[in-house]
Amino acid sequence: MATYAIGDIQGCHQELLSLLDEISFDDNNDQLWFTGDLVNRGPESLQTLRFVKQLEDRAITVLGNHDLHLLAIANGQPQYMHKGDTLDAILQAEDREELLFWLRNLPLFYEDEGLGFVLIHAGLPPQWTIDQARAYAREVEAVLAGDNYLAYFANMYGNTPDLWSEDLQGWDRLRVITNYFTRLRYCDADGRMEFKEKSSPGNQGAPYQPWFEIACRLSKQQKIVFGHWAALRNYEINYKKENVYPLDTGCLWGGELSALRLQDEKWFSVPSRQPRWLSE
Repeated sequence: MATYAIGDIQGCHQELLSLLDEISFDDNNDQLWFTGDLVNRGPESLQTLRFVKQLEDRAITVLGNHDLHLLAIANGQPQYMHKGDTLDAILQAEDREELLFWLRNLPLFYEDEGLGFVLIHAGLPPQWTIDQARAYAREVEAVLAGDNYLAYFANMYGNTPDLWSEDLQGWDRLRVITNYFTRLRYCDADGRMEFKEKSSPGNQGAPYQPWFEIACRLSKQQKIVFGHWAALRNYEINYKKENVYPLDTGCLWGGELSALRLQDEKWFSVPSRQPRWLSE
């Protein structure tokens, strides 16, 4: 049995099928981990969502910001729809409610102690231990799976607060937890997030750093698989030294769709089929 972690798909269903062929995926024995952002901006979000859902216990998926965006649009927040969204096929599908219910009950954080890996979408602030990250993720997951999820989506969007405090309560607390797990790229040593910077590291303003390079980060001893940040494919550092494995290699933007076999940390990838204009 092998476990393969796969980066952000964002509706690139054909590339996913090609990648599964590349790794010789055995659906009777192997397991797939997905870093989130199954949907949006790519051409086949509905097909991707259906495919991953039917894998059942052969797949572990964490929620990404685009997945939460879909859920918000479908649950009373259509004003946040963006021009480039490709969510209509899901919103109009006959199995829409079944798909959305499944998506809403996915976690933000997953850990396999036997393999020694944690799966998240974006990042963790430096002051969180892995135990704290797990507990804070459960707070959001409980609301998403509970009766108050409509209010969650009404209060999900926003960049404030941009800094964690244990004293935070209510929607501010849930929003900042959500933003760390699904939107974080850069922060300062205190964990204050910078949302405007999205490019490859080296061009950001002080005092912000990639979240995984903060020297005081308390999760450094844990191997972390994540996605969300396609520009990292152009950033050359020793990721293994930082115990992080960024898997978003920009399939949507004309790059590649990539997988990491967790047992031996072997890398696999297939080229994007997306039009060149997307990568530009």
